[in-house]
Amino acid sequence: MKNKRRLLFRALTVCILVAVAAVMMVIGRGHTIYFDNKTATVDGQEYKAFQRVEVFVGEERVARLAKRERGMASCVGQRFSFTMDVTENKGDEPKHYEYTVSVPYGMDGMVVSVPALLAGLPEEAWRSEFVPQVVQEEEEEEVVTDEFDMDGSEF
Repeated sequence: MKNKRRLLFRALTVCILVAVAAVMMVIGRGHTIYFDNKTATVDGQEYKAFQRVEVFVGEERVARLAKRERGMASCVGQRFSFTMDVTENKGDEPKHYEYTVSVPYGMDGMVVSVPALLAGLPEEAWRSEFVPQVVQEEEEEEVVTDEFDMDGSEF
């Protein structure tokens, strides 16, 4: 009886740990969201960048973008809520937009094209995965000098 009870408690403990790990894997995963205020071309249609875009998460401004700029924010979980104040042209009053987007589980960095998002295009048009570019540095050639001092003797 004592061994069955001990085995039951151990099995229950393992099940609880596996359940907690599964939940944390989904809700605890961190993502980086990049906001692009660049002219977007989708199916031959061009969507112009805005004069100024301010992105807020909660009450905190996480990005202030002019044309052709990129900003970023971090989020934890699979849903990301943010607001934007968008000034279309110089001198215009900013318009306020609120969005909640889903972040795919396998995507660590997600790029949001602001012009495509505000145009109401489908998710595939305004969302893409951020892929960092690897810059390969050229190897410097090593200059070989004579190992002799000015007077002709070795070091």
